[in-house]
Amino acid sequence: MLNPRSLNATLLSFVAVAGAQFASAQQKVAMDPNFHIPIAPTGLAARPLPDHPVEFDTAEGQKIRVVVVTKALEYPWALAFLPDGSMLVTERAGRLRIIRDPGRNGVLDPKPVAGAPASYWAGESGGPGAVHGYMDIALHPRFAENHLVYLTYTKPLDDKKRTTAIARGRWDGSALTDVKDIFVLPEASTSRIAFGRDGMLYMSTTGRDPQDPNTLGGKVLRLRDDGTVPPDNPFVGQAGHRPEVYTLGHRSALGLAMHPGTGEMWENENGPNGGDEINILKAGLNYGWPLVSYGRTYQGPWQVSPPGHVGFEPPVVIWIPAIAVSGMTFYTGDKFPKWKGDVFVGSLREGEIPGTGHLERILFNENMEELRREAMLREFRQRIREVRQGPDGLLYLLTDAKEGAVLRIEPAP
Repeated sequence: MLNPRSLNATLLSFVAVAGAQFASAQQKVAMDPNFHIPIAPTGLAARPLPDHPVEFDTAEGQKIRVVVVTKALEYPWALAFLPDGSMLVTERAGRLRIIRDPGRNGVLDPKPVAGAPASYWAGESGGPGAVHGYMDIALHPRFAENHLVYLTYTKPLDDKKRTTAIARGRWDGSALTDVKDIFVLPEASTSRIAFGRDGMLYMSTTGRDPQDPNTLGGKVLRLRDDGTVPPDNPFVGQAGHRPEVYTLGHRSALGLAMHPGTGEMWENENGPNGGDEINILKAGLNYGWPLVSYGRTYQGPWQVSPPGHVGFEPPVVIWIPAIAVSGMTFYTGDKFPKWKGDVFVGSLREGEIPGTGHLERILFNENMEELRREAMLREFRQRIREVRQGPDGLLYLLTDAKEGAVLRIEPAP
């Protein structure tokens, strides 16, 4: 008969040896010495987009066809539709482009739009330390009357310093005129902009001190259409608070869109390693970063332990692992009836693996609680920077690449 003490000692010894062998077998992951993040693998690099339409089945039985409108853009970032259906597209390198008839032939004007401001950009898109030049673009809610176009961009101050600004210009049918900065941040930031139902311009920012209400980094700002502060902003008149701040505690917001039914402003932001989220913005509330997070640091440990949003405004959607959310739109058209009311979000990469970008669709119930989500276009292995609904009821995407493309999603015949 075996001695129980001897058996326990043998088992413990076996477990210890097995654990030691496992630990010694674990790989040591190379870290970027400048940014202290794991060096990304390259085994799933983006593939060239097809030159012909491609059909896909989708979860709701909505069969689609994806058409490449153009592949002649360099790192496109955002798009906006003019009343005649033409598309304005920003490129990181500081160019504003126009595509006419994107719903059919899609003719890209070979010359950039004249009159746009000079900007600064650097680094490979998606790489550590990349600086965006031109970023978001939005039309004034009364564009048909005033022809005003708004653009966020990295503004050079001198050879070494730069910041982020909102420029406003007037569209004359082929160029921007009367261009001027209406709001300038104290430091460089990645930024999205969107007009709310209240006619105010919302601007997301990244940067330092997201928990400090007396700074503009890591916030969503609310401005009048001329860049001044509305008197009903939540912190107007409060000592130690910047009056432009609408919400605080954000990390890296790359999607901003107004809910067409409620008028609420929705924002999506990148977590660290995991913890991407969609938030519904409410005046004066704190969304937690960096005190609360569902993600891990890039070195492995939880950003906050335990993760969660106790005492802070929680998200309505989270992603673990992260999909590097970017761009967001609500579908309200009739071309895809099974998708009506759904939210679409661009993904730049999933789980910190390049070549895994895609488009995600999220279905909510009547209370705006998530029911299910679907990942699409994984086969293309593209970084999806932007998604917007066109005036024709189709969906349009931008791929974030040196040979960047506009993709059109339409019902399959």
